[in-house]
Amino acid sequence: MSAAGSEWWREAVIYQIYPRSFADASGDGVGDLAGALRRIDDLADLGIDAVWFSPFMRSPQHDAGYDVADYRDIDPLFGTLADFDAFLAAAHARGIRVIVDLVPNHSSVEHAWFREALAAAPGSPERDRYLFQDGRGAHGELPPNNWESEFGGSAWERIEEPDGTPGQWYLHLFDSSQPDFNWRNPVVREEFLSILRFWLDRGVDGFRVDVAHGLIKKEGMADHQKPENAGPMGSRDDLSPYRGQPEVHEIYREWHDLLATYDGDRVLCAEAWLPTSDKTALWVRSGEMHQAFNFAYLMTAWDPAALREVITDSLRAYPAVGAPATWVLSNHDVIRHATRLMMPPDQDDGIGPRSPFIPAEGSGLARARAATTIMLALPGSAYLYQGEELGLPEVVDIPDADRQDPTFARTAGRRYGRDGCRVPIPWEADAPACGFSASGESWLPQPASWAAHARDAERADPRSTLNLYRRLLAERREHRLGRSVLVWVDDMGDDVLAFHNRDVTVVANFGAEPLPLPSGTVIAASGPLVDHHLPTDTAAWIDTGGVPIGPETGGVPIVRADLEDLLEHYGDGAA
Repeated sequence: MSAAGSEWWREAVIYQIYPRSFADASGDGVGDLAGALRRIDDLADLGIDAVWFSPFMRSPQHDAGYDVADYRDIDPLFGTLADFDAFLAAAHARGIRVIVDLVPNHSSVEHAWFREALAAAPGSPERDRYLFQDGRGAHGELPPNNWESEFGGSAWERIEEPDGTPGQWYLHLFDSSQPDFNWRNPVVREEFLSILRFWLDRGVDGFRVDVAHGLIKKEGMADHQKPENAGPMGSRDDLSPYRGQPEVHEIYREWHDLLATYDGDRVLCAEAWLPTSDKTALWVRSGEMHQAFNFAYLMTAWDPAALREVITDSLRAYPAVGAPATWVLSNHDVIRHATRLMMPPDQDDGIGPRSPFIPAEGSGLARARAATTIMLALPGSAYLYQGEELGLPEVVDIPDADRQDPTFARTAGRRYGRDGCRVPIPWEADAPACGFSASGESWLPQPASWAAHARDAERADPRSTLNLYRRLLAERREHRLGRSVLVWVDDMGDDVLAFHNRDVTVVANFGAEPLPLPSGTVIAASGPLVDHHLPTDTAAWIDTGGVPIGPETGGVPIVRADLEDLLEHYGDGAA
């Protein structure tokens, strides 16, 4: 176990593999673990520190694996436990750690526990593992409350009892194929401790925890009306009875203690959609989780003042509780940032042919490259989503008949959902399915334009997005930018974001006119410079040749956040 403060995950760059869209070795058009293993040297060449696999556990795939039927096995679609072990060994041999996705809020309707619950009587121990309720109305014909699914429609589904009569309702905050567990039941808690041990014993380096904010529901389960501006995953709904309840912290303290019994600094990362950095920081206090995705940063508009505010806030809130800030721009749930950064704010339901605003393909690439150039210079840890290193945009023109996100079906097409960021990525410009699958099959259709983004084409182009990422990651490690203190530069104008990190000065130009750069050697730039001037929507790293900047020379102050009001609402979480 490393000394406190020196753990690998504090500065790691972690690459998200969405298995079904990464690489297909079997030829069935769906990515798999054997395909990922074939591409592992490409990951090592990129320069990442770890990979995070989105779910690959046994599942009927009603929600792309986030409906788990067996938490201790690999779905045959992706391979076998032996395939996973082979990938894990190969990754570790290359110095790459492996994090797996854990989905504890809900299971699949095909999970053995849920099948037992359906066969059992109301009030039975089998049903108490989930959240079954009697319905309202004279005959129980109405849902127990008015809660809405994140995918649209009611969050309740009525079952048929074993004798054929209409029965109780079960809660599903997501698709009806994903019943929520009852995390107030100690049997559920013990089961997940056992699941954690299963994967830790195999050698995984940690877990990304799905819906980490949502495991506990407020007692009473009263009606709740979501505000109109609830945000992605309801992140701005501060009064939600199924988000951020105090008792959830007890669960993660148990998990933290379990991981601490294993060597290698195993890590827990929370997918916690919460309104502010301070509230998210409650999930990563000492003795709880180690990281939490910085969704406030991800959703910030392309604006220097807004970015400076969220960066400053993050570098205050997370270190105040002993955690690193964790930066992210894209993932499998949001519009890819090469498209999103050209869009109006709060358009977070996906994008398709009938959307009111559709950026031209490629129009956001300069901003995306600049945004990554800023992000990878920030202190803390960073997450990359597969394909962003190729500059991939969101795919807009997927035919309705090919869309598979349950959001699209549950809203009758009113919300496009997340298919556009999940299209299989290109590897070889002249190969079938751009090298994703030798058969040419692809579970979502790839645009013809993606041949230009294929890894082999970009690897050969020194100006490509891939080679920009490779350079940034190498220089980030060389200059130890993940372990430092940021110092803002204030005298370059309102259209500029600039800061020092150690001996590197980072400058980003948001204005319409080219910006003269400070003197020094340009280490990397997101786009071509003109006479040492930075064009619009471009960022650069400059070696100032000065004294390395650290805590002793100032910077964003690391002070303990005032959590008094938050603790009153969320619970103190004390160990």
